[in-house]
Amino acid sequence: MYQISKEGKNLHGNINISGSKSESNRLLTLRAYTSFFNINNLSDSDDTKTMNSSLKSDKEEINIGHAGTAMRFLTSYYSSILNSSKILTGSSRMKERPILILVEALNNLGADIEYIDKKGYPPIKINGKLIYGNEIALPADVSSQYISSLMMLGVSINQGLKIKLSTKITSLPYIHMTKKIIERIGGIVDIKPDEIIIKQLVSNKIPDQIVESDWSSASYFYSLVALSDSSYITLSSFFNNSIQGDSRIVDIYKQFGVETKFLNDKIYLKKNNIDLPDSISINLRDNPDLAQTIVVTCLGLGVNCKLEGLHTLKLKETDRLLALKREIEKFEVDCVTISNQSITLKNNSKLKSGVSINTYDDHRMAMSFAPLSMINPIIIINPEVVSKSYLNFWNDLESLGFKISQK
Repeated sequence: MYQISKEGKNLHGNINISGSKSESNRLLTLRAYTSFFNINNLSDSDDTKTMNSSLKSDKEEINIGHAGTAMRFLTSYYSSILNSSKILTGSSRMKERPILILVEALNNLGADIEYIDKKGYPPIKINGKLIYGNEIALPADVSSQYISSLMMLGVSINQGLKIKLSTKITSLPYIHMTKKIIERIGGIVDIKPDEIIIKQLVSNKIPDQIVESDWSSASYFYSLVALSDSSYITLSSFFNNSIQGDSRIVDIYKQFGVETKFLNDKIYLKKNNIDLPDSISINLRDNPDLAQTIVVTCLGLGVNCKLEGLHTLKLKETDRLLALKREIEKFEVDCVTISNQSITLKNNSKLKSGVSINTYDDHRMAMSFAPLSMINPIIIINPEVVSKSYLNFWNDLESLGFKISQK
């Protein structure tokens, strides 16, 4: 475990954040479906390393650990590889994360996937076949990764794929990200309110691709700046017209006094002293990965908050809503309540010091609570879990003047 502390509440420095794992994993998957192209600024996260090595593996059984994206994307990919046989398995938590909707959709398209243990959950056995179906229907209010997985499969199917949606899409920005990345390599995608149409991609030479740095990782620096007295931080490499939905953090954190300027593929963060709101209310249906960062920022600032649209958080590396409630209550706040899709925080005026944070094998629990060390020393249990998405997180904090010691 790490004890993290900071002398003074001022921040100055330059941080280079690795490429987005969401973009990286989509590009790696599409490259496997189509033809080779170079990918620059690829994520150095565990999830992307797992995806890359799994796509190259000649083993029959592939263990993807905690990498949920790899499980969803590889299920579609291996189902389409003629005469192949793969077993996809993962961590104990991965075996509790449902995959029924995706498996049923693929089997209805002509795939041959069976459950090895519990129906609806990994591990699964995939017997690769020629996918001949061109239309499928499924609910869209579950994991957007199911839909993205099918969209990328669609580029390889003769005459393409139509996905009929029976409910409103959750995490819509991730669907648009998949669309835009497919289009960047020459594909055609049409997203309508109740259906998505993907044309077959007859790949010619695909141009080299560059991955923007990860906005979800950048969000922790927005939290740090919000909790500081003064800050001037530069983050690389980010684009003003980002395809990542979590770039919404720019607008959300304006109300906490964080100013963002874009220049030459960098963002410059500055703390402005403003009157904080008494409370905030945000629907994060399209940005659920920001929830932990935002609620912990509010905890540190003494701002009450209600975050909604979070039903998918119960199916992540841990039940993130329950984990947040348990850890926030250690700070002796007035009240923190959760439902199946929301978290509500009522603060008090003083933040308890020396709290130990359990991370539940969840990288975002570790990184979202770390900024509280701007106020009081904090202890993070199992800190190495950050490598799932942000390998250099602790080193980058040290470069900003944080003291990190082994406990």
